[in-house]
Amino acid sequence: MDSSRVERKIFANLSTLPAEPVIWWQKTWWSRVAFLELADACEKVLRASCFKEGQRIALLLPNCPVFLAEAVAVWRLGGTIVPIDFRCGYVSLIKQLKHADVFAAITFRGCQNLVPLISEEGIPCVVTPLDAPCEVIAGRPSAEESPDTAVIFYTSGMTGEPKAVPLTHKNLLSCIEACTAHISELAGEDDTALNALPNFNVFGLVCGALVPLVNAARQVVLPTFMPPAASMDAIRNAEVTIITAVPTMVSLILGAVARGSAVPHSLRFVLSGGDKLPEVLARRASETLGVPVVEGYGLTEASSVVSIAPGLNKCRPGTVGTLLPCIEAEIRDEEGKVLTAGEEGRLWIRGASVASGYYRNPELTEKLFVNGWFDTGDIARFDSDGYLSLVARTSDVLFVGGFKVYAQEVERVLMEHPAVASAAVVGVPRSISGEIVKAFVVPRKGAKVTSKELVESCRKKLSYYKVPRIIEFLDKMPRSSIGEIVKRKLEKD
Repeated sequence: MDSSRVERKIFANLSTLPAEPVIWWQKTWWSRVAFLELADACEKVLRASCFKEGQRIALLLPNCPVFLAEAVAVWRLGGTIVPIDFRCGYVSLIKQLKHADVFAAITFRGCQNLVPLISEEGIPCVVTPLDAPCEVIAGRPSAEESPDTAVIFYTSGMTGEPKAVPLTHKNLLSCIEACTAHISELAGEDDTALNALPNFNVFGLVCGALVPLVNAARQVVLPTFMPPAASMDAIRNAEVTIITAVPTMVSLILGAVARGSAVPHSLRFVLSGGDKLPEVLARRASETLGVPVVEGYGLTEASSVVSIAPGLNKCRPGTVGTLLPCIEAEIRDEEGKVLTAGEEGRLWIRGASVASGYYRNPELTEKLFVNGWFDTGDIARFDSDGYLSLVARTSDVLFVGGFKVYAQEVERVLMEHPAVASAAVVGVPRSISGEIVKAFVVPRKGAKVTSKELVESCRKKLSYYKVPRIIEFLDKMPRSSIGEIVKRKLEKD
């Protein structure tokens, strides 16, 4: 059997031992055959709807069985899924649907109000149950493109303007297989993974959903991680062994335990990604949960994972592990010269899991994809053992009086203060110094701290030009769907 496509891998693995459980949904285990039957039913509806090879279907859905089944069904017909955050706002939503030139959009009862709005734009939109196929779709004509493209993700990155990243079946399988080879403990048939990160995000879909499906592991599918106490109940009852999380989720888990939720005894490790995991949070989580917390690094353009520790006992604090075997990387200076171990510069990557460009955006593709290499926009360095450390994004480098200031370094020092729950640093333009450092801080619940106290704390650990000149306190940070702090919103404010 040709296993070069994701859905063929899934069907090949799940067709064996059909009675084995594979998906926990609404406190009930679904068997492998039950999930495959749902995928078959979804495929039958798409065929009846005259969906053609190379067309695209938008999924405006939370994590649920039908999301995964629709993906498999679309892929079996040679189509592409376009997962979109249904909470992203009407203007952005319509822009993405039109840009992707979708055959139709599938949503759920919680977003019924979107149906007439989307339909008015000439895009058919149907409502589906979360665990059963929708009715036949009266789709629209749309371009028939490469059947090799499995998914198109919309990601704003640091610019705020959505970029469409097309990932092929080869990209996805290369990442999944490389992850499994790199860290053998990732997901086996005896494991149960938590799939609670939004599947319209590459980290959630690939690591939360597809890694377990391709490896025939079990997964607990949650539409949302909120409230944390209910999610912790599901983790315990389904005996989850692997939690895929972002730092915000890790913090919520610790909060739930502090309020009385029992630590799940089945847990083997936590995989954190999507944003920088503060070392103090990683340490607290490992001590509280009694398991390793493994931090990885990835990008949508690299099918979610670039590097991760090569084993549960091979984590190195302050790093995001070593490169996956399918990835090559170089650290370059601003002139493009390749730097050596220990030197900081721009991180460029290439490999089988890396996209070849942006969808319908030749200008940006030409700028960031150069001679087979992709410019990640991150400032990083490798040590002599090949462990990768992230210093900052290029957009997170401030210039204060001619000196470079990495926002992440200042944020790390602020986070070391016991009264600080989260921190974000930006540059504020000044005519004389170029920029000054401004920090946004969310205090820990019940903690009291002043700007003066935080400035004094920073002065003890940072050079004078790195110390925040302005500190603004917030009740909460603006965050993306996977918990990343959205600094452009702070800068606007």
